[in-house]
Amino acid sequence: MRTADFDYDLPPELIAQTPVEPRDAARLMVVDRSTGELAHRRFRDLPEYLRPGDLLVFNESRVIPARLFARKPTGGRVEVLLLRPRSETVWEALVRGRRVRTGLRLAILEGPEGEPAGAEAEVVEEGERGLRVLRFDQPVLPLAEQVGQVPLPPYIHEPLRDPERYQTVFARTPGSAAAPTAGLHFTPELLHRLREMGVRMAFVTLHVGLDTFQPVREERVEDHRMHTEYCSLRPEVAEQINRTRLEGGRIVAVGTTSVRVLETAARRAAEGLPEGACCGWQTVAAFEGNTDLFIYPGFRFRVVDVLITNFHLPRSTLLMLVAAFCGKELMDRAYQEAIRLRYRFYSFGDAMLIL
Repeated sequence: MRTADFDYDLPPELIAQTPVEPRDAARLMVVDRSTGELAHRRFRDLPEYLRPGDLLVFNESRVIPARLFARKPTGGRVEVLLLRPRSETVWEALVRGRRVRTGLRLAILEGPEGEPAGAEAEVVEEGERGLRVLRFDQPVLPLAEQVGQVPLPPYIHEPLRDPERYQTVFARTPGSAAAPTAGLHFTPELLHRLREMGVRMAFVTLHVGLDTFQPVREERVEDHRMHTEYCSLRPEVAEQINRTRLEGGRIVAVGTTSVRVLETAARRAAEGLPEGACCGWQTVAAFEGNTDLFIYPGFRFRVVDVLITNFHLPRSTLLMLVAAFCGKELMDRAYQEAIRLRYRFYSFGDAMLIL
C-alpha cells in the first residue's frame, strides 16, 4: 500500500487557527458506512445519532506544558518538547538546537527569553530527527508546570488566548504533548444531555507522543513503525465495555487515540487464543503499558463500532486509521466534500461521526 495514496491537497485557509465557540458549535459531517451517505450537522446534534445503552469512550489525557526552553554552556538556545517519561526525571524529547550531543548539560530557562530556572537537564541518549533522552535534576512535571508552555501544532500560527481551550473538559491525567482533539468538541452541557438520554461514558488514557508530529516517510505504509505511547484501561472500564457489548450497546470511540487503546485492549483479551477464535464474553482486558499499534486499511476492528474524529493531515497515521475504519473510497469522498463545503481542518477544526 503506497503512502502517496493518503495524500490530498488542502487549501491553507481551511486549516483552523482558532477554536469555535462554544465548543459544540463545530460542524459535524455524519458518514454512514452502510449506505455511503453524508450528512452535515453541528456537533451539538450528536445525541440524535446515539442510543440509550451506547458507551462513549474518551481519552482523559491532559496536555502538559511540554515546551521548555534551555541554554547550552556556550550560550546557544535550545527548545525542548517533552514526549514521554521513562521515570520522574528521565524523559524522551524532541530537541531543536545545534550540536545537542550526549553529555551536554542544559540550563532550563523561565520561558523563551527568561533567566535560568535553577534546573538542569543532561542529554543521555541520541536518536534520529532530533529525538533525545534527557535526565533532569528534579521531577519534570512540576518543573514543566512552573516554566513550560503548552505546545500547539506547527500548523497553528495564532496565539491561544486561553490554554484551557486546548484541553478537553474531562482531561484529568497529565502526560500528553498534544490534545486528543476529537474530545475538544464536548461541553459539560452536551455531556449532561447524553447522560440524561441513557448514553454511558467511560474514560481511558493514551498520552499523545511523537507520532503526532511525524508524517509517514516510508514509501510503503506497511514499512512504517509506530513509536510507543503509554496507555491504560482500568479494570472497571473493561467491565463497562464488556457489559455494553453483551447488552447490545455500541462502543463509540471519541478520537483515534481511544481507538488505539480499545483495540490494544481487545488484542490483550485475545492473547493465547487460536487465530480467529472468539474471546467469549470478554471483548477487552484491562491493561497498563505501552502500545505501538498501527491501524491502516486491512485492519480488523474487534471492539469499536462508531468513531468520532477530526479531519487529519495528509500521510498521517491518523488518516490511515480513519481509512481502515471507514473504507478508503468513502473517506476520500468525505474529505473531498469537506473541502468543497469549506469545513475547518485539523486540531481546532470540525468533526466527523462515522457510523
